[in-house]
Amino acid sequence: MSSGDYLYDDDPAPLHTGTPRSRNGLMLAIGAAVVLVAVLMAALLPLVAGSAEDQAEKVAGVFTAALAQGDTETAYGLLCDGERSRLQPGDLAAAYLQAGTPHVTGSRKGAGPDTSRLVDVRWGEGATATTTELVVVPEGGTKVCGTRTG
Repeated sequence: MSSGDYLYDDDPAPLHTGTPRSRNGLMLAIGAAVVLVAVLMAALLPLVAGSAEDQAEKVAGVFTAALAQGDTETAYGLLCDGERSRLQPGDLAAAYLQAGTPHVTGSRKGAGPDTSRLVDVRWGEGATATTTELVVVPEGGTKVCGTRTG
C-alpha cells in the first residue's frame, strides 16, 4: 500500500534547492532610473510648458481675446479666486474690457516677494489706444488677478 498520491515512488523534490541570488543591484538600478527620469522631467518642464513670462502672456492674451469676443465664460474661468469672489461673470466687461482689439505687448515680474507677473495689454491702435496692466498669478494654473489702466 502506498503512503501518498505520487506519480513516482519518491517524495516530491523541493522546488527551490539552489542558493538564493541577491537582487540588490537590480533594485538599485531601478531606483536610480526612476530618480533620473524625475530629474529630467523637472529640468525639461520649462521647455514644454514655457517660462512664467510665456505662460502669463498667453493667459493674458486668451483672457483679453475672450473678453473682446464676449466669451465671459472663458474669461471668468481664467480669473483667480479673489477676483471670482469679487466679480460675477456679467461684471467682467465693466471691470476689464476696453475699447479696441487687445494686443499683449510684454510682461515683467511683479513687485515684492510674490511670483506675480504684470502683463501689458494695448487696446486699439494709434492715439486712441488704451493700455492696461493685468496682474497674473500662479494659482492652480496661471490666472488673472486684477488690472490697472495706464
